[in-house]
Amino acid sequence: MLNQQEIAQIRKDYSLKTLDEKEVNINPFTQFNIWLEAAVQAQILEPTAMNLATISKDNRPTSRIVLLKEVQTNGFVFFTNYQSKKGNQMFENPYVALNFFWAELERQVRIEGIIEKIPQFNSLEYFVSRPKASQLGAAVSPQSEKVENRAFLEQKFEILQQEYAEKQIPKPTNWGGYKVIPTYFEFWQGRRSRLHDRIVYEKKYDNWNISRIAP
Repeated sequence: MLNQQEIAQIRKDYSLKTLDEKEVNINPFTQFNIWLEAAVQAQILEPTAMNLATISKDNRPTSRIVLLKEVQTNGFVFFTNYQSKKGNQMFENPYVALNFFWAELERQVRIEGIIEKIPQFNSLEYFVSRPKASQLGAAVSPQSEKVENRAFLEQKFEILQQEYAEKQIPKPTNWGGYKVIPTYFEFWQGRRSRLHDRIVYEKKYDNWNISRIAP
């Protein structure tokens, strides 16, 4: 087991790239897509993985990793169970935060905004495009609820798999998509001596104000 000193000594000096407020795109969604494409091209494991932070009605934060499924002109889309812990928290408090971390590129993107559900027909469109096993998993899992054991889930999976062997699996009514509509972006590029580049976009009416903040 690592001791306190060994943990404290773990560090890396960043030196791959730079980021300047005069060079970023004026549209943060375009800038995000540029960085996402670079992450995909670099063959990073799960480049669309993002940390989603939510807050309960009693102001307790929770975070977990979910997968980005679409970048729209005004938001970021992902899918989950409406009745999961995050689903309940987003119903109670619509303010959320996202964080993408691409270690191999020494980059992260922080996003803050408001959540809303996407239309049901869009959720259905995505659901039917998923592998059948993923559709079954969404139908089987009472996400975030306590279950007796794994066998309980596997048995339900087997039953549904046989039931829908030759049929289309219906989208569960408690499953669908959400869109995060940002009011804030931060693009972080690691630099030497911990003097990292941090470029911020803040929404003001229909415009984005761009500035640099200290590392």
